[in-house]
Amino acid sequence: MFKDRSFILFLILGGFFIANALVAEFIGVKIFSLEESLGFEPFSFSFFGVDGLGFNLTTGVLLWPVVFIMTDVINEYYGQRGVKLLSYLAVGLIVYAFVIIFLAIRLSPNEWWAFESGLNADKSLSLGNMDLAFSKIFGQGLWIIVGSLVAFLVGQLLDVVIYHRIRNWTGEKKVWLRATGSTLVSQIVDSYVVLIIAFYIGADWELGRVLAIGTVNYIYKFLIAIGLTPIIYLAHSLIDSFLGNNLAAQLKEQAAT
Repeated sequence: MFKDRSFILFLILGGFFIANALVAEFIGVKIFSLEESLGFEPFSFSFFGVDGLGFNLTTGVLLWPVVFIMTDVINEYYGQRGVKLLSYLAVGLIVYAFVIIFLAIRLSPNEWWAFESGLNADKSLSLGNMDLAFSKIFGQGLWIIVGSLVAFLVGQLLDVVIYHRIRNWTGEKKVWLRATGSTLVSQIVDSYVVLIIAFYIGADWELGRVLAIGTVNYIYKFLIAIGLTPIIYLAHSLIDSFLGNNLAAQLKEQAAT
């Protein structure tokens, strides 16, 4: 089994896919300024009557474009069944991880760790309560978790369908069109669904603000998806070299049907 290059490739792609999805979920609690991180003055957009919008994004957006590129690569060689299997597995493992984290938060903390280990050498900087910090960082709200998982799964399934529709129209050519096109469409759903569930339904935000923030997020994802298109061709080249032309062609043909 471990001499089968197609199986080894699926194992590597699947592991990288799930790892990125898991990490994106956990680091997404931090909000960062893209402009300031790149050394620019923050932009100021206005959408849906909401002013002062800039690229203030969750750090999860650093990895989600990678997840969707991995989706397209897996789709190309292992078809809809491969992507759906990994998507369901990723959601299951994310839910499992959040359950374990919830139980960890509920454990009674050691007093020294909670109140002393957060001090630096000269005690000039203190987190105060390490247990509270732990809970704040890992204890994401239920609606945020639900919104993120629903958006991820719906986006994945939509990406799979659109990818194969475009492939049926274009055949083997125009990899960029089916890969980037399916990502751009699925990211529309992903950008808005998570915010609508997490903040419009779960936190009573105004719909206009939710749509405005979703639009800024999608602009970022749109630009990243376009910019990462050459990476898809590089990935295909490396995979074809690893599998060999005959096996690569066989997997692509099976995936298409």
